[in-house]
Amino acid sequence: MRQITTARLRRALAGAGVLILALTLGGTASFAGAPTTARPTLTGFASLPAATFVPGSEPSGSLVTGTTNGYPTPFADQPIQGFSGIADNGDGTFDVLSDNGYGNQANSADFLLRIHRLAPVFATGEVDVVGGINLTDPDGHVPWQLTRTDRVLTGADFDVESIVKAADGTYWIGDEFGPYLLHVDRAGRLLRAPIPLDGVVAPETAARTGVPATLASSRGFEGLAASPDGRYLYPLLEGTVAGDAPGHLRLNEFDRRTGRYTGKYLTYRLEAPNLAIGDAIAIGRHRFLIIERDGGQGPTAVVKRLYVADARDRDRDGLLDKTLLVDLMNVANPKRLGGFDTTFTFPFQTIENVVILDKRRVAVLNDNNFPFSTGRTPGVAEDNEWIVITLPRSLDPDRRVLR
Repeated sequence: MRQITTARLRRALAGAGVLILALTLGGTASFAGAPTTARPTLTGFASLPAATFVPGSEPSGSLVTGTTNGYPTPFADQPIQGFSGIADNGDGTFDVLSDNGYGNQANSADFLLRIHRLAPVFATGEVDVVGGINLTDPDGHVPWQLTRTDRVLTGADFDVESIVKAADGTYWIGDEFGPYLLHVDRAGRLLRAPIPLDGVVAPETAARTGVPATLASSRGFEGLAASPDGRYLYPLLEGTVAGDAPGHLRLNEFDRRTGRYTGKYLTYRLEAPNLAIGDAIAIGRHRFLIIERDGGQGPTAVVKRLYVADARDRDRDGLLDKTLLVDLMNVANPKRLGGFDTTFTFPFQTIENVVILDKRRVAVLNDNNFPFSTGRTPGVAEDNEWIVITLPRSLDPDRRVLR
């Protein structure tokens, strides 16, 4: 594991000439000097190699079967992969959540759920791993039997897909097996029992409780936004609840002050029912930034997009108003960053991370589903790519959503 110095943290966001920023460590990078662009433009590229592991950790992948694209299982250590949520620390580092492991509950019992601390270094195109924490339940808040007797949480216990870092340093995490909200402290320890959503039951919970499922498998809380003042959380389901219109997804409201759902939800409509969302974060009080995608990769990838969704519903159709912000399959790349052509594409099956860096820049990361996904080259496990996109116009974000 490489350690990074203060000087290197400064270079991480500066990008060695790719984009000039005024950076105050411990605070938010100020908005300065962003180039004028007529269309969304790639201004930063870095990647973490697919075969990157937590040094000295436990073996993993003993239950994986099928094609592993050149990486025999089991692995000697825990892979650093599957990024499904991101939080900006404001100092050049980011906390990035790994999802449940190898794609399903049955094959992920030896994958330890973890939040990694990463630092992109755009000057070199690398991503440094500077730390991380495992998720655990030492105080016995989970009332059912866990996979491990030491109460370290695994991909057979929860499928964690989204994350918010609160002002007190704790984390709120969205899960798909419940679906549940999980609240953990800064060391990754669960602070209370998993919080269910009334009337919404995933198959994994149905199998354990006998309560009929109202949601398809792997369609729980894929996105998790926080209101600018931090009081409310807005977990977004990836799938449609039974009885709702096809392609309509519930963006639920949770009050952190009372510790309960308010019973209110907004509705986000996919462009087509066969699409899915990848992440949802807040831009301001009424606006959200949402990744929408198809299931294709490589030559079959078509719909990979960022939308701005507005809760004010100006057309009064009962849905969040949507505006296309970025087509991730058509990003300008005049400097040929990453060695790619002047039109950059992000052709990954699962794109599950977006974070606002400042008024005109967002970062987007893929979930590489290691060792399965092959979005760049057939038969080659894809890396974790980290891209920065400069927008033609300001997002006008609430300053409180910026670190």
